[in-house]
Amino acid sequence: MKNASINFVAIDFETADQGRDSACAVGLVTVCNGKIVKRESHLIRPPRRTFIFSHIHGIEWSHVENQPTFAALWPQLKQSLAGADYLAAHNAGFDSGVLNACCSAAGVETPAVPFLCTVKLARRAWSIRPTKLPDVCRHLGLKLNHHDALSDAEACASIVLAAAKDGVSLL
Repeated sequence: MKNASINFVAIDFETADQGRDSACAVGLVTVCNGKIVKRESHLIRPPRRTFIFSHIHGIEWSHVENQPTFAALWPQLKQSLAGADYLAAHNAGFDSGVLNACCSAAGVETPAVPFLCTVKLARRAWSIRPTKLPDVCRHLGLKLNHHDALSDAEACASIVLAAAKDGVSLL
């Protein structure tokens, strides 16, 4: 894949509880032709008031009770994902699972876009272990406010761009 044709969206979800349908925040960073062109983050009102991960991301029900549900936010998210060759996420299994569960709960079709896992990419590119997002960011000298959805998505985008710059095959 040529660096000039790198078009993807880095995505990161934060969840309220153990249910994959409990997205309470999403960060999206759009990359076109190898350059970050858009950053966006949204709070999301999950389907349940139970928050068991507030100690991780700092989001509580009071922050999201008046925010749109995933279904209400979906048209905007779908537009943001349009045109992406792939979605990049750190531990893509988690974020793809959240996207799938939220789309299913909202009664909308999950985008047919492949995921690129930056955990696997960082291991392949730089043999980093452990490969948690803070570890990779430290290795690459990237700023990170871990578990802030936008910061995590931006770090993920930067990992993909660094790997492409180093000539690593992305997909």
